[in-house]
Amino acid sequence: MANTKIKPIRTEKDYEAVLVRIDALMDAEPGSAEFDELDVLADLVELYESKHEPMGYPSSVAAIEFRMEQGNLSPRDLVPYIGSRAKVSEVLSGKRSITMPMARALYEHLGIPADVLLRESGGELDDPLADMEWSRFPVKTMAKLGWIPNSRGLVGCAEEIIRDLINRVGGPDVAGAALYRKNDHVRANAKMDPYSLKSWCWQVLAKANEERPTANYARGTVTLDFLKKVAQLSWSEEGPRLAKELLAKHGIPLVIVQHLPKTYLDGAALRLADGRPVIGLTLRYDRIDNFWFCLLHELAHVGRHMDNDKGNAFVDDQTLRNVNGGREDPREAQADDWAEEALIPRAAWEASAVKDHPTPTTVMNLANSLGIHPAIVAGRVRYQQENYRLLSQFVGTGAVRRQFGIAV
Repeated sequence: MANTKIKPIRTEKDYEAVLVRIDALMDAEPGSAEFDELDVLADLVELYESKHEPMGYPSSVAAIEFRMEQGNLSPRDLVPYIGSRAKVSEVLSGKRSITMPMARALYEHLGIPADVLLRESGGELDDPLADMEWSRFPVKTMAKLGWIPNSRGLVGCAEEIIRDLINRVGGPDVAGAALYRKNDHVRANAKMDPYSLKSWCWQVLAKANEERPTANYARGTVTLDFLKKVAQLSWSEEGPRLAKELLAKHGIPLVIVQHLPKTYLDGAALRLADGRPVIGLTLRYDRIDNFWFCLLHELAHVGRHMDNDKGNAFVDDQTLRNVNGGREDPREAQADDWAEEALIPRAAWEASAVKDHPTPTTVMNLANSLGIHPAIVAGRVRYQQENYRLLSQFVGTGAVRRQFGIAV
């Protein structure tokens, strides 16, 4: 607009052109012709926006800054919701748009309306629960398991019941992010019922949301070394309970929820509104070896994928590991590799006698040398040889659920 007559803003095209010109004039010196032009254009933009923008809605940055002032928050306090100091700086300066995960976290923890945060970013507030067939949710089974009150007419009240569960999760956006999609990963049984799966995932998230650890979660916490530290707890007979306590100290809820029929689930890695990871386990196979592999596999998803925004949710049927396609998704193979290495390092396995001569003595020798429960060694032998009758006395059948107060 340089060297041209300044005209009123009448169309969206005029508006966009003026914004471009304003951007070019931001460094104008006070008292210069360019500075005067900038001043006039800013007034024109304000007038146009007052007529064409919804009243009462501040800009996303203004809304965040207002909430920061109210809560005496610094930019550093926004890191858990936006992702890093650099991202916080870019958002507050207007150089980075608000993403949906950021909006969810800012809404959940700072109370800033999501529509304010997303309206300038081209974000969409589509209802992730659109087209739900509410009657397909297994509300009768959920009532039998004690997840919801048991009463007459449950199916007729399915929508109300499930929406209440979704509110406990943290709202539709959080629930929608946990929905299983074909592109999430492939270690899922083809017979899995999607409505049973949704119900289970949301029950896990609801419990995690209501009983979240007091500690905050810091991205980057879950590394291979962290997994090895968790695996060392297996030596104790109370190892599963101790693992839950350790994860809670790092801000990670470990939630045990019985699997529903037609879910075929062992575990899942999910996420709450603030980005906090949640580990859900079913314990459908109540064995010590199964518990430790499933736990470390889901934790590996957190460290290798979810912390890097390479997946919102992972749900796993570990019986498919040996089935064609069970390791085709590289993320599943990567999670397997971390879990296996943390439990029994490859070098130790290759050098041990148990690999070729699986006897009670060789099992105990390797377990003692690594400081892990012998069930883990026995489980590796059974998996490698595809013989689940071997070493049954070591795998700790019936020894996990009781630690979490679940009837066997």
